[in-house]
Amino acid sequence: MRQKLVAGNWKMHGSQQMVTSLLKELLSKQAPNARLLVFPPYLYLSQAAELLAGSPIGVGAQDCSQAEEGAYTGEVSAAMLADLGVSHVLLGHSERRQYHAETDSQVLEKAKRVLAANLIPVVCVGETLAEREAGATAEVVLQQLTAVLEGLSLDELKKVIVAYEPVWAIGTGLTATPEQAQEVHALLRSAVAKVNKELAATMLFLYGGSMKPDNAASLLEMPDIDGGLIGGASLDADQFLAIGKAAE
Repeated sequence: MRQKLVAGNWKMHGSQQMVTSLLKELLSKQAPNARLLVFPPYLYLSQAAELLAGSPIGVGAQDCSQAEEGAYTGEVSAAMLADLGVSHVLLGHSERRQYHAETDSQVLEKAKRVLAANLIPVVCVGETLAEREAGATAEVVLQQLTAVLEGLSLDELKKVIVAYEPVWAIGTGLTATPEQAQEVHALLRSAVAKVNKELAATMLFLYGGSMKPDNAASLLEMPDIDGGLIGGASLDADQFLAIGKAAE
């Protein structure tokens, strides 16, 4: 049985005061049995790691450099993140692909750096509205996933988490129906099964498209949805914990 994981991507939101307030509120309330993970902006990673030390809530970074070290002004390496006590790194988020022209090959290189630093990569895949309407959903998500499946060893893939985020359902108020989300999750898991059936049975697949307390249970009861990558709802302690409860 795969344990559910609920991860909150804070994107470019927050302040030192907000981080302290939100995390203390999360810690003061009964934690769900599902695993919880937060992805604050870089500036607040140390603060979050310190506040959450010894708690069941993990801390992840929203991205990392594809370079190991060197003259890359403004970049942050996977080794630096490991040094802060981060456990997971979000890679290939649709906003990185859209605004920073991040390619599948770059996502793969970043995944290699993350794994070399003994961290867990959370690799995002997903299609735009135009791609879905053109019937290209399967082609797009499989291409994005295949880059990682073909570029990493089986032992490396055992540490990878995949997040399906339909771009058309992020911040738009639209949400994939449970059946739509399940269809893509099943497709992704079947692609992994072609590499290794045992890997497919254990790999976590998260849904990341406007999951909220009122739709979480119906999404999370789907057989191939192992948790959520939560955006706006993760900035509210009660909403985030409600999704965690739904994942139980």
